Amino acid sequence: MFRIHLKNDIHFSCAPEDTILNGAQKENISLDYSCKTGRCQSCKAKVVEGTSVATLDETGLSVEDQARGYILTCVRTPTSDLTLDIEDLSAYSLEQVKTIPSKIDSITKIASNVIELHLRIPPNASFRYLSGQYINIIKGDYKRSYSIANTSSASNLVFFIKNYGGGRFSNYLFNEAKINDLLRIEGPIGTFFYRNTPKKNIAFLATGTGIAPVKAILEQLDENNSEVVGKNIFLFFGGRTEEDLFWKPNFKNIKVEYIPVLSRSTADWEGARGYVQDVVLSKAIDLSDSVVYACGSENMIQDSLALLIKNGLS
Repeated sequence: MFRIHLKNDIHFSCAPEDTILNGAQKENISLDYSCKTGRCQSCKAKVVEGTSVATLDETGLSVEDQARGYILTCVRTPTSDLTLDIEDLSAYSLEQVKTIPSKIDSITKIASNVIELHLRIPPNASFRYLSGQYINIIKGDYKRSYSIANTSSASNLVFFIKNYGGGRFSNYLFNEAKINDLLRIEGPIGTFFYRNTPKKNIAFLATGTGIAPVKAILEQLDENNSEVVGKNIFLFFGGRTEEDLFWKPNFKNIKVEYIPVLSRSTADWEGARGYVQDVVLSKAIDLSDSVVYACGSENMIQDSLALLIKNGLS
């Protein structure tokens, strides 16, 4: 067993056959994560001391990241004691992942290639989650991951799902699914949720169905706005055409500056044009006093990360 040290004198033991992330979860230590396959950067960690080996390619890391000593804890196993410059998220009381049954309550077409899916769970089943997390929907022997698009205060779980041509699950949901079909859900998963921050500006970037967890977080803040009093909240929602902007904010207790963005706008489009990350810069927000939440296409997230950090984001 190896000892893994985190910030604030938190530490845990990890077996050499376990990934660092799995080792942490076995000891009820909550670390940032999402994909668990080395593709994203959610579990990115700076190594202060120690060695580890990757079990899968860390495609989510750039050459520069690797040169600076970063690893992805979801695919790294320790080969010595380690000290990592990351924190334990246990204070946020993340729920343990579990699998429960659910039934389709409604399916509504909200764009030519997007549906809004409502799932209901048994009344005696408890399913708590943090706004922004995702779940796996399971049918038979296959499953797909979808972000929950509403807060846990609602009776149903809501999802925005895009039709990917040729996709097995897409074909089921768009062509075969019926009301009351029985499915299973596995979750909650991921650490994409609001963190209290002293920063003045909070910017949300979303493209396509990536708006789902952003919507959930904003609804949570609207239900309890105590953590964002006096803060500036921006929402940049991008798509190719107007049809892609299938949801618009409407909140009672928080003020959100909504900036819709089209990359293939028509002549009569009066909103912002281009890509969301570029439009963020055009707003002249003090990025040094900002925190950014981004969800959507991988290109948007990677481009935003590089561009915004270059322009002052911590």
